[in-house]
Amino acid sequence: MPRPRLHRRIRFRPNATFFKPRGIPMRQLEIITLTHEEMEVLRLCDTEQRGQEECARLMNTSQSTVQRVLSEARRKVSAALVRGAAIEILSPDE
Repeated sequence: MPRPRLHRRIRFRPNATFFKPRGIPMRQLEIITLTHEEMEVLRLCDTEQRGQEECARLMNTSQSTVQRVLSEARRKVSAALVRGAAIEILSPDE
């Protein structure tokens, strides 16, 4: 039986939920999905330049979880930029 999942604190609600390359219709784009948790880790670690231990404390999770989520989020954003894909940010409810 897996360990119960901790409730992570997420304090950021993005104003936009889609980002896409200009000039290409949405129907022609691949969509890469970022979870709300991945967006929060990117915000704390990259935008606010906080360390992973501080991010873990703020999100009520472990540093290793922050590292794993951050790595996945960066991989997704890089893939979207390289491939010219759209990025969808899921709301916490989804």
